[in-house]
Formats: sequence, structure tokens, C-alpha cells
Amino acid sequence: MKNFFKVVLIVITIIIGATLIFGVGMYFKFKSETKDMSAIATKEVVANVYAINDSFVNMFLVKDSTHYIAIDAGNDAGTISEGLKKLSIDPDKVIAVLLTHTDKDHVAALKLFRNARLYFSRPEEQMINGNKSKFLFFGNHISTTEYTLLDDQQTLNIGKIKVKGYLTPGHTSGSMCYLVNDKYLFTGDALSLKNGKIGKFNKFFNMEDETAKNSILKITKIDSAQYIFTAHYGFTGDYKNAVKDWK
Repeated sequence: MKNFFKVVLIVITIIIGATLIFGVGMYFKFKSETKDMSAIATKEVVANVYAINDSFVNMFLVKDSTHYIAIDAGNDAGTISEGLKKLSIDPDKVIAVLLTHTDKDHVAALKLFRNARLYFSRPEEQMINGNKSKFLFFGNHISTTEYTLLDDQQTLNIGKIKVKGYLTPGHTSGSMCYLVNDKYLFTGDALSLKNGKIGKFNKFFNMEDETAKNSILKITKIDSAQYIFTAHYGFTGDYKNAVKDWK
């Protein structure tokens, strides 16, 4: 019996040690992957389009005459709250939040937007209901069970703002980009943007890297688009030049 408990203790020690080593490795890999990301400073980026910087990620807001829509909800609710104050934006005037996907760094401040209806793509629901996990058995979570699911290329009119969703799976099962007012394209983690040109997003963070690569093609053929706003790699006001070399 004594030997049995000794073996169990050794096994538990090995498991704990391996878990700690794995966790430390993942932490340093995460830091390595995010160190070259270039999120926009908290400001009005172009007329009526605002960015809030939350460390290595941006969320965005678009204003009509009296209200706002938000694209994503940041990595830390406190940081987002401070960003809203800096921009003099009342979170109660945000009437919709459109999630590009449900990873933690895009959903943390949902609870701040008490008057907002939440939208994301229909396939993305798999990420929060236990059917799909981003990594091993670690699923995604959001702070509400009330939301509206969107289909590929579905169009919404929210106040005076027009939104069209483009399903771009790969980073997650239901990643979605949003074309706002026919010219502002918000891509979340569907792609990167460096030196004015689009590229693949970090392979380390993608669920299905080849699918993610193929999804980019869909959003290089939007004739009316003028701007690209990414979640981690800044923005460009020259859509056509950014996408023209993508194959």
C-alpha cells in the first residue's frame, strides 16, 4: 500500500511539473507572437471611427448621429472603460456589439454595453456552447446568453449604420469580418497588416491555418471597401493597394 501511494505521488508530481513547464512555454510563445503586433492608440482614427487600445488589441466604435456600434469588446473591461472615458463616449449609447469572434481578448468588456444587442456569426456559436475548443479542452466564454446569430453576407441596418458580415473561418470556426457603411472593413484576427499590405494572421493563434488563408481571398474582392481596420495590426486607408497582391 505504501508503495502504491508513493507511485501515485510520483505520477502527480510529474503531471504538475509537466503542466507548469507547458504553461511557461505557452506564456513565452504568446509573448513572442504578440510583441510585434501594432494596435492603434486610443483615438478617433478617421471621422466617426474610434479605436480603443487594450495592450496588444483594438476594439472599434463607429458613430452615427447619436449612437455607436462597437466591433469587438477588448481584452480587459477596466482598460476599455478608461478608453471610453478618454474618448467621451457613453457606453449606454452603444446600441450594438458585433464580435469578429469570441476569443477572450475580444469579449472582456461586453458587460459595459448594457443597451447593446450582441451579434456574431452562426458558426461561432460552436465556440461557446462546448462543441468546439480553440485549444485542447479550453473553450470560449461570453458574459451573456442573449445574442443574435448572423449568416454569411447578411446585411443589417443598425440605426443609421449599414453592416454586412463576411464569414471568414480559420482563426476560429466562425470568424466574421464586417463591412460598415460600404467602406470600412473590420477584419478582427482574419489577417495581419504590415507595410500597408495584408498577410496571414499568426499561425500559432489560428485553429485552421489553411482555412484562414483561404478565407482572406473573400475579403479582397469588396469593390466599395476603402479602409481596413485590424484588431492587432493597425489600419490602412488604401484598401485596394493593401489587397492587390494577395493570392
